[in-house]
Formats: sequence, structure tokens, C-alpha cells
Amino acid sequence: MTDRPKPPPSMPPDHEQELRSRRKSFDDSHKTTRGPIDAYASRQAASASNAGPHSNVGKIADFIAKMKTMTPRQTTGRGRLIFAMDATMSRQPTWDMALGLQSDMFQAVRDVGGLDVQLVYFRGAGECRASKWVADPKALARLMTTVSCAGGFTQIAKVLSHARKETEARRVDALILVGDCMEEHIDELCGRAGELALLGVPVFMFQEGRDLVAEQAFREIARLTSGAFCRFDQGAAGQLRELLRAVAVYAAGGRLALENLAMQPSGTGAQLLIKQMK
Repeated sequence: MTDRPKPPPSMPPDHEQELRSRRKSFDDSHKTTRGPIDAYASRQAASASNAGPHSNVGKIADFIAKMKTMTPRQTTGRGRLIFAMDATMSRQPTWDMALGLQSDMFQAVRDVGGLDVQLVYFRGAGECRASKWVADPKALARLMTTVSCAGGFTQIAKVLSHARKETEARRVDALILVGDCMEEHIDELCGRAGELALLGVPVFMFQEGRDLVAEQAFREIARLTSGAFCRFDQGAAGQLRELLRAVAVYAAGGRLALENLAMQPSGTGAQLLIKQMK
């Protein structure tokens, strides 16, 4: 007769209680950053479970596992803002207008701190490029004037991925994306927005016109990242100017600076952003 294996020794009650306490503390500490992404992942998982044998449950599980390995970065120094624009042919009128508006972003933050800006644009057949980081508004203006619009499809996913890579290297305080349409898979965009949410990068989506598909995607990206969505009319330079200045102030001086701007006569754009930001 063989001896039966001995059961593992029981854990002392005080050790077991300590482990439970540590586990609860860990879970509580992650609730604030995981909330928006867990909600999105849960909706995706629910949709996949009703999709039958051809659902992407494995991909969703991989996405959740990847999200859990990412944590927000905390750095200090000059504010950093990515300014992304759709440079496809339909954007030509607003692109020209933006050349005269971008300098206002720098002028608005002189009293609250420094700001570095990177220009990102997409156009044509898969072209998506990013400039160097600049602190001089004249340098950014020179960069923008070298770009001309060209026909092509939107590449918002590339912009979101680029912003993630930049902030993994060094903190990015905000991402602005100005566009008028969306021709990509909304679930893919939400997944990449979720990566930015975990890194603490709010995305401010400014839509020209009233394309309903674009609005749905833009609103969801802003919501997931605790940013904001605003629509402006074609040729409404004042509207876009106030929105750009508000985000620039936020990137350079944080929430307090944005609230201070909202109390000023020129703070309409800041007021619109605060209403949506968490």
C-alpha cells in the first residue's frame, strides 16, 4: 500500500488575511485608470459572445492582456502637444485657415508655461508624417507651409499609434486631431484610443462639418481618453481658434490653467472642453 500524499499545510489565518488585504489594495488602486477601458473591453467581449463561431474572442483577450501591462507615465517639464490634421483634399480650405491660427496656441500659453508642439498630418496613399518637436511658432508655420493637401483615405489609427509611441518615450500632455471624416474600422480606433487612455493622454477631436460616421468615432475616441469632442463650421476661424488655444493652455498649464481661461471673455472654447472632460 502506497502512502497517500500529505495535504499542503494550511496558511496561518493572519497570513491569509494579509494577502486578502494586499489584493484588495491592488484592485482598488487600478480602478481609476482601468474604468473606461474595462467598459470598452466588456462591450467588445459581449459583442463577440453573440457573434457565433467566427467571433474575435481571442483578439479581445489579447487586447485586455496588453492593456493590463501598460501604465500611465508621470513626468514634469515643458508641456508637449501633438497637433494632427487630416490633409486629404477635402481639408484644403481649413488647412489654409490653420496656418494663421496655430501661432495663437503659443501666444495663449506664454503666461502659464512653455509648450512644445509636433505637427502630424496624413494624406494620399498611406502617407502619414510627423515633424520634429518645435517651440517657435514661426518654425511650426514653416513646417505647415511645406505641406499640400492630396486625395486619400483617413489614417487616424496611425496618428493614435504615433501618439502612444511618443508618450511612451516622453510624456505627451494632449493630442489634437482636426478632421472632417472617418474611413476606418471604429473598433480598431477605440482600441488604440484605449492605449492612450491608460497612458493618460487626452485626445481632443475637432470635427469640421456634420458627417455622422465621423462624429460617432470622434466622440468615442474623446470619451475613452477623457478628452473632448467639438464641431466647428467651415470657415469659422474664431471657433477653431478658441478651441486650439484652450487645448494649448491645458497642455502647458493643466486643468487649473484651463479653468482660469474659461473665466475670461475669450474662454468660450475652454468652457466647451471643461463640460466634457472628466
